Amino acid sequence: MTQKIEKIVVATHNKGKLKEISALLLPFDVIAISAGEMGVDEPEETEATFIGNALLKARHSAKATNLPALADDSGLEVLGLNGAPGIYSARWAGENKDFNVAMARVEKELKEKNTQDYGARFVCALALVWPDGTQKAFEGYVEGHLEFPARGENGFGYDPIFVPNGFDITFGEMDADKKHAMSHRANAFKQLIAEVFEK
Repeated sequence: MTQKIEKIVVATHNKGKLKEISALLLPFDVIAISAGEMGVDEPEETEATFIGNALLKARHSAKATNLPALADDSGLEVLGLNGAPGIYSARWAGENKDFNVAMARVEKELKEKNTQDYGARFVCALALVWPDGTQKAFEGYVEGHLEFPARGENGFGYDPIFVPNGFDITFGEMDADKKHAMSHRANAFKQLIAEVFEK
């Protein structure tokens, strides 16, 4: 373990993301607070990869709060759209972060491409940066396919259109505990925990 972490700032303004990350950190007695709650603004995501953007956000929050900062950059890669929306997943939801708009755009673009390839995967990059500049980054995935119309009220983002491999329900219909156990974020978290918390 690099150093004992008791309090961590999660570099997000997304309450759904904070809730998921807090649940994953619970067994390690780590208090998680969001950058939004601490009045830290969101930096412009200028990197070309999920890991690049996660590191950018974590560095920004660590510097602003002088606390270890955990940032997540995640998104949906749709095979039939050549990996789009990818790192632009949140931006497809517009300024109001309306993912109904984003999901409708995915469906529209797939139809316009006249493709039968609805394969997709969620990607999650996690970056942990300490105030002294030490940093670690991990990437996790969950594979599946898309189905329309959207189904389910659970989760957030693109969850209501994503069906993970081996299931016939969307993340939006899935019990939160089941989703947390297998999600792209959980996958990246397992790597983070093994590297940072379990040594």
